[in-house]
Amino acid sequence: MTLFSRALLLALLAAPSVTLAASQVTAGVPAKSQSVAIKMFAFTPQVITVAPGTTVTWTNADEDPHTVTANDKSFHSAALDEGEKFSFTFTRPGEYAYFCSLHPHMTGKVIVKG
Repeated sequence: MTLFSRALLLALLAAPSVTLAASQVTAGVPAKSQSVAIKMFAFTPQVITVAPGTTVTWTNADEDPHTVTANDKSFHSAALDEGEKFSFTFTRPGEYAYFCSLHPHMTGKVIVKG
């Protein structure tokens, strides 16, 4: 067996354990994203609780346009047509009430706890 063949064999034997270790690390990382659907003129779920650093993505599933607008103006989307998305990353603990500026009866809340 040549030196090259021996090195290749050792590399191939070592590869599965490296892959296993990497997958174990990845599996332990918590998700940092949440989704909210906009459908039937409502935000679903209406209230969500997330950790700081979580990105929330709203997706419009209605045929009518909607916005996602924070009561305190900390975030605001353009009018979202069907299938369009808006994302915002929440970095500070607190409660963030929001509504659709086109249909103000549509309300929701993101609670950030850290």
